[in-house]
Order: sequence, then structure tokens, then C-alpha cells
Amino acid sequence: MEQEHLYEVNLKWKNGRIGELSSPILDTTVEVATPPEFAGGVPNIWSPEHLYAGAINSCFMTTFLAIAENSKMEFESFECKTVIKLERPEKKFLITEATVSPVVKTKDLEKDGERMLRILQKAEEHCLVTNSMLTKVHLEPTVL
Repeated sequence: MEQEHLYEVNLKWKNGRIGELSSPILDTTVEVATPPEFAGGVPNIWSPEHLYAGAINSCFMTTFLAIAENSKMEFESFECKTVIKLERPEKKFLITEATVSPVVKTKDLEKDGERMLRILQKAEEHCLVTNSMLTKVHLEPTVL
């Protein structure tokens, strides 16, 4: 695996508080908006907060799948819920915590239960999204 990978996501404002995410290498787009808890927010559309939780959840799943496969650990099903908490300490909005709740059904709980728990813990340790949560952001604006 190469040391560096770049992932491009583009956004185009549509109207009001709604925009559309796309990527030059993907066929589908995702409509996004301010969540309804904020002034001008739009219900029933993916928000940055939902996408943040979704990034955690999907990264946790893919990390788990890779570790389970490498460990030759079979399972019958995997589901995961991630809940993030948005707070405003010191007048600045922050996502202060995330709770990741995976549910894995094994073929033989008695035989595989403890090993599966170790694999889930290893997935949490190696999830690149949660390991990157304090990512430095560089702003490169263009004004036309």
C-alpha cells in the first residue's frame, strides 16, 4: 500500500442551507444541509454532523472487517450504531464524544465470543478516522 492517498469531495451550493456533495470518482451524490437544530436548518437531509458520525461508523466497520478477515474469524452479521455528542463549551461548537456500539453475531458465541471482543477492540484502536479526529485543517480559499 502506498504511503499517501488523496480523496476528493466537492460541494456545490444549491439553495438556502442545502448543498450537494460529489466526488469525481463516484457515481452518486449526497444532499447535505444544516441540521434542523440550528437556525435555517433543514430536516430529513444529511448534515455535517451525520456525516461525521457516518465517517466514524463506516471506518470502524471496514477496519473490523479487515481485522476479522486477517484473523480468519467468521461471523454471521455485523451492525453498528454511532452516536455523537455536540456541545458548546466556551462558546465554540465541538463534537465532544462518540459512542460506537457494534453488534456482531458469531457462529459460536461460547467458542468465539472473547476473541471477537478482542477483534472489536483492535478495530477501535486502528480506526483511522477516530485516530485522526484532531486533524489540522488547511484553508485555501478562492474569491472570484
